[in-house]
Amino acid sequence: MAVEEKPGVKSSSSIVPCFLFVELVIMAGTVLLAYYFEYTDTFPVHVQGFFCYDKSFSKPYPGPDDTSKIPPVLIYSLVTAIPTVTILVGELCAFFTKAAGTQEKTIVTADCCYFNPLLRRIIRFLGVYAFGLFTTTIFANAGQVVTGNQTPHFLSACRPNYTALGCQSTVQYVTERRACTGNPLIVTSARKSFPSKDAALSVYSAVYTVMYVTLVFRTKGTRLTKPTISLTLLCLAMLVGVIRVAEYRNHWADVLAGYFTGTAIAVFLVTCVINRFQQLQPRPPPPPRAQRPESVLGVPMGTLPCVDSPLEKLSGPQVRGGVGVRDGCSHKRGAAIRDPVSPT
Repeated sequence: MAVEEKPGVKSSSSIVPCFLFVELVIMAGTVLLAYYFEYTDTFPVHVQGFFCYDKSFSKPYPGPDDTSKIPPVLIYSLVTAIPTVTILVGELCAFFTKAAGTQEKTIVTADCCYFNPLLRRIIRFLGVYAFGLFTTTIFANAGQVVTGNQTPHFLSACRPNYTALGCQSTVQYVTERRACTGNPLIVTSARKSFPSKDAALSVYSAVYTVMYVTLVFRTKGTRLTKPTISLTLLCLAMLVGVIRVAEYRNHWADVLAGYFTGTAIAVFLVTCVINRFQQLQPRPPPPPRAQRPESVLGVPMGTLPCVDSPLEKLSGPQVRGGVGVRDGCSHKRGAAIRDPVSPT
């Protein structure tokens, strides 16, 4: 039996097939591509040369990323936990308080199932967020692999033999692939600097969560709750980039590029993919067209009597070029209206 359409209820028979055969396939491909970029050598890093004794790449080696003040494990945990908890709390509050813009119902036809609107919104927002998280990782890793820009501590990790390379001055450029004598894994990691992946993920998570808080949360009685939460999240994301620069793990240009990448992806997904976390509202019907006067009065315009204005009668006819011209009804009727009694 077909599902009857009701006000505020949307029937759809394509949600389940699209979710299973389109969205899940795209999500799986995104995760797989991010895995290949992160944990395999499928995409080799571009090897750039360097100048002998270059001071911009001669900072001391800060150690592996796990020894950082903000290690990658902590960053990945925060960018996963904070948006998830925020979206869950926001959707539960909006659902039980019946907030405007969050009430939607979708019935999947073909005798399949009924999706609760709360569950649909949570899956939609968290699914888009997860997709953006892996997409940001892909963009950052792709930029690092393609450019091969060195970190500020590259020469400390590379440990080049300047004597064997014949370095006589700082203007000599070294392009040999075997110039480095350090640990190959550390050297490869030191060639991945632009853009900063940690900065991109942090800003993406912060911007996505801030836009959700700003557009969905309804705080009554206080105007400082949303700004406080938003500024706190943005400050934490900025702090990640500052620490990366302070520990000589990235240049300022790398961090700024990461900020731009994460912000652009978050804004695009929120504005163009999920409609700013709001339900799509149906278009209002067009306003009724104004009726013409003849349809209101029931009498054609040509048969209506024309009454001259009293002011025109008092002012008398105007004289233009020696010929009297009368304004008003007689002038508007023109030659089509004549006096039925002609003088003899």
